[in-house]
Amino acid sequence: MSPSGYQDTFARDHLPPAHLWPVIEFTTPELRYPRRLNAATELIDVPAAAYGPGRPALRTPDGATWTYGELRERTDQIARVLTEDLGLVPGQRVLLRSPNNCWTVACWLGVLKAGGIVVTVMAALRAREIAPVVARTLPALALVDHRCAQDVHTVRDTVLPSLRVVEFGGPGPGDLVARASAKSGAFTAVDTAADDVALLAPTSGSTGEPKITMHFHRDVLAVDDTFGRHVLHLVPDDLVACSAPFAFTFGLGMLVVFPLRAGACALLTEAATPLAMADLVADRGVTVLATAPTAYKAILRERREERLAGLRVGVSAGEHIPRGTWERLRDRIGLEVVDGIGATELLHIFISAAGTNIRPGATGKPVPGFRAAVLGADGTELGPGEPGRLGVIGPVGCRYLDDVRQKDYVVDGWNVTGDVFHRDGDGYFHYHARGDDMIVSSGYNIGGPEVEAALDTHPDVLECAVVGRGDAERGQVVCAFVVLRDGVTGDAAKAAEIQDHVKQVIAPYKYPRDVRFRDALPRNASGKLQRFALRAAVEAERAGPSAVEP
Repeated sequence: MSPSGYQDTFARDHLPPAHLWPVIEFTTPELRYPRRLNAATELIDVPAAAYGPGRPALRTPDGATWTYGELRERTDQIARVLTEDLGLVPGQRVLLRSPNNCWTVACWLGVLKAGGIVVTVMAALRAREIAPVVARTLPALALVDHRCAQDVHTVRDTVLPSLRVVEFGGPGPGDLVARASAKSGAFTAVDTAADDVALLAPTSGSTGEPKITMHFHRDVLAVDDTFGRHVLHLVPDDLVACSAPFAFTFGLGMLVVFPLRAGACALLTEAATPLAMADLVADRGVTVLATAPTAYKAILRERREERLAGLRVGVSAGEHIPRGTWERLRDRIGLEVVDGIGATELLHIFISAAGTNIRPGATGKPVPGFRAAVLGADGTELGPGEPGRLGVIGPVGCRYLDDVRQKDYVVDGWNVTGDVFHRDGDGYFHYHARGDDMIVSSGYNIGGPEVEAALDTHPDVLECAVVGRGDAERGQVVCAFVVLRDGVTGDAAKAAEIQDHVKQVIAPYKYPRDVRFRDALPRNASGKLQRFALRAAVEAERAGPSAVEP
């Protein structure tokens, strides 16, 4: 590794041992970075000079606009506050908690410029969820939107009394915005190494206790020089919207990294339902939208897809987009959504396809800069058509902060994501399920998402999730949790109707033998379905009757 630019050595001291790292490859020219690199300089100073300081960088639904010049100035002002007033030492961690707004972007960039390491947590999290992140990362400072500061004060008082909490966007001379306004807008970024840690990003916890992933300054640029450059293809005239918060690295890439490096503009929304987001797309002239499959499904369900007709690009990630949803968007408004799979461990999307390279039903091919394989139980690569574990190698990779699960994610140099895929003869990767979502029933392998896609085609199903339930005779049976549309009663007759419907859509042996109706499905703060919670519910209910099990 390069000589660090940090005085505080916490991050390097807590990297996993080198022999547990995945293979890291830089296989395209744009991925060969200098040894000294501060990502914030590349994200704001370089584009402000290249595209002009007067070009819009950030917009909000209320009409506010920050230009590249204004964002650069406020970033530098915050960096000066951090170093001059708050005593930030390069290498110290800074907790950031706020909805998506302009000052959040300036804070994020300012921390990197000042040599800090950003630890972003979602505004939706509560004290009990923030506490373990603080206990693991030991931040020196917390920059917090004044509207969601109380939980951070609680964590400080109970977990880390030394944590200094600075609020922004509120009244009073101690507010970060007031402090920044008193500073000049000129700051020279700390001389960090390309392989100094820039981000400590908690996983979203869709499979249980979050891990803390560690990403370098070069990693922040690498996700743009792969997915951003070769798949997304933003241009300066693009206006980009995304439903994900910055703490979800999908949102960080779509709203900060990719637009800024392209000289484009991001539309920042603090909170928006899928239908509200569709209206913003139409009313504000959004050209690129990134959101989850559940949002696209909700927009289709309400017949509001015409509000998306002006999009140049639609991106789906977080979960696999069902083929039926993809085809309805294509057939109704001509939008061929860019599907992709990414992971917090690899920061962003690494398998995808766009335009004429899209093959409906397939996730795509490895993005240039990455390679992928389908691995068998013994770690060998499987041939076309054989389902197995997805392994990925590229310019970024999994590094957990002090976590024994490092050895589970990195196997023989591969990042093993926990997803089951097969690769076809043309090199396209097709999603089956998360590894723990694969259901083996009477010797048949049944992918939960395939059953979910069939359930989604029933007119009364609002949303659904499928898990396996232990069964003495079959090993496992398919168990479906179903949320019905308003006014529809979930009873044994409705369950039988849904089961019969599924049998007509996919092979009958895949139908859910156990149907359970719910008012809502458990999701984490980033909107991901928490199937582990459903599996726990199944285990807890095994002694009781299901809605129907013929």
